Amino acid sequence: MTVIEITHPGGPEVLVPVQRPVPQPGVGEVLILVHAAGVNRPDALQRQGNYPVPPGASDIPGLEVAGEIVTLGPSVSGWHVGDRVMALLAGGGYAEYATAPAPQCLPVPIGFSMIEAAGVPETFFTVWTNVFERGALKPGERFLVHGGASGIGTTAIQLAKAFGSEVYATAGGVEKCRACERLGADRAIDYRAEDFVDVIKTATKGAGVDVILDMVGGDYVARNIACAAPGARLVSIAFLRGAKVELNLSAVMQKRLILTGSTLRPRTVADKGAIADALRRNVLPLMENNKVRPVIDSTFPLASAADAHRRLDGDHIGKVVLAVV
Repeated sequence: MTVIEITHPGGPEVLVPVQRPVPQPGVGEVLILVHAAGVNRPDALQRQGNYPVPPGASDIPGLEVAGEIVTLGPSVSGWHVGDRVMALLAGGGYAEYATAPAPQCLPVPIGFSMIEAAGVPETFFTVWTNVFERGALKPGERFLVHGGASGIGTTAIQLAKAFGSEVYATAGGVEKCRACERLGADRAIDYRAEDFVDVIKTATKGAGVDVILDMVGGDYVARNIACAAPGARLVSIAFLRGAKVELNLSAVMQKRLILTGSTLRPRTVADKGAIADALRRNVLPLMENNKVRPVIDSTFPLASAADAHRRLDGDHIGKVVLAVV
């Protein structure tokens, strides 16, 4: 099969098509004929040598695929050969075939193309576990997501709005802000021209927001605290501006804030399976009723993975996807 290999740490040009044997599913796994694979920021970090592969995972990049089950491994139940699935992986998605733990698979929603389905697992698993489980966002609460035009951001806006929250998002530039508002954000904030702390305080009449999903880190942490409501939950999932920050614990204590966060890739199959079950119950019906859909920015052939990464580093809105077969 054709796969995309990282020849050595570096820029997009180090992503090269090569031939490898088709993998075989282990106990509790399925083999998927990959139709499409999502491209995500962790893939770029892995390409640069900044995101080590978890023990036992494939060194091939790619954390999500959509396709057709062609082989069941031992002890798999609930799935059949020929089922159309979208799956969360620990690696191996940039390939014509990929194995996935059966609990991390979901059925492709009715009416979804394989391209759309490939844009679901990484972002929807991440948003669900961080916003609705760790962040405990409730209907009627105010929610702020940074990077609103990203794959994570476009997903978080739609889900928060679908579950009855007042939604704010930051994004860079007028076009991205308009995209966020079309998806349901009550107010998108152009961080290039506005101070999100001032905007939030004005828009909420000083009340602040109840949950913040942050992928920026650095100086954003203190600013998040400044616009947080009493009892707010601040959830970190990345740190584009730095992982180490200076924190005023007095403000955290006075507002009774909860600072939390998580990573998805190293979690156990059982953990990821539980998230999949929650998505099956709570989110798949929204997808099938066309209330929530992944935003697809662009698609590239598998062999052009380097170009997909260049797009990921550019001015995209939503998801970048590789079309495999």
